[in-house]
Amino acid sequence: MHNPFRYSGLLRTALAPLCAVLALAGPAADARETAQQYPSRPIRLIVPFAPGGVTDTGARLVADKLGQRLGKQVIVDNKPGASGNIGTHMAAQAEPDGYTLVVGFDGTLVVNPHVHRNIPFDTLKDLAPVSKIGDAALIIVANPALPANTLQELIAYSKKEPNGVSYGSAGVGSTPHLAGELLSRQTGARFVHIPYKGGGQAMADVVGGTLPMLYTAVAGAYPYVQRGQIKAIAVSTEARLASLPDVPTVAESGVPGFVSNSWIGILAPAGTPDDIVNKLQHEIHAIVHTPETKERLAGLGITASGNAPDEFRRQIASDLAKYADIVKAANIQAD
Repeated sequence: MHNPFRYSGLLRTALAPLCAVLALAGPAADARETAQQYPSRPIRLIVPFAPGGVTDTGARLVADKLGQRLGKQVIVDNKPGASGNIGTHMAAQAEPDGYTLVVGFDGTLVVNPHVHRNIPFDTLKDLAPVSKIGDAALIIVANPALPANTLQELIAYSKKEPNGVSYGSAGVGSTPHLAGELLSRQTGARFVHIPYKGGGQAMADVVGGTLPMLYTAVAGAYPYVQRGQIKAIAVSTEARLASLPDVPTVAESGVPGFVSNSWIGILAPAGTPDDIVNKLQHEIHAIVHTPETKERLAGLGITASGNAPDEFRRQIASDLAKYADIVKAANIQAD
């Protein structure tokens, strides 16, 4: 008697190897298709800080343009807390499919690992650098009453003062804090760090005269310098800034080779496909180098970059090593 089940069983046995091959090939084919069609839905960009700061403003500027170029909305999602650690950890744990990105800030990625005891992510292992948006210039400013108008005068004055000269920053372990520590080490200046919970109150105290000097981002200081409420001593960039052409660099002021900038960039969870990362980098580079975006970034004190993923990774690794030495020498701990 004819048994149809016998033949169907034989057919299943014969096709089993082919089915196994197709099963293995399926995900790879789907991954390739996703990369080619990316993005097919909105992208989430985590900003690990509260709205309104330079990092948030720069991120929103790029997110808006990136959404236009990709044809899908890039939604900015502010997740502040723990000096950027909370939002960065969320991104590091996300699916590595290109639909979750994070704004990286040097303070979070290369300083926090040295000044916080328990960091919930590994900067180099858990995140894939996409592209640096740009470098944010730092500046030393002072109350007009401080009897020093140049960096060398300021250094000399600090050495004569019994208690040195206090300088403020946005907090323990912030990039300006470490820049001040590095400058002290290289010059012998007696600069005493005063941490604040944010740059706003520190600036108010410099303007009011209760804090003699401040190391901060140019974007926050620029309006006060323009109005003459504070005086600019030096910028710690490689070259003078177009927005403050009369302000010398720290290197010009007698500390050769001294450069200390902050930076912001875009990263993805580790494991995000290279072709998606490269596509994003290509678009970010194009965005930050348009005249409009370049000018708006410059208004925030940011020099546009848009560098390649490998170059961005090398800088992150280099900065991690650099700040490890500074933090250890100054014995800095945030918790």
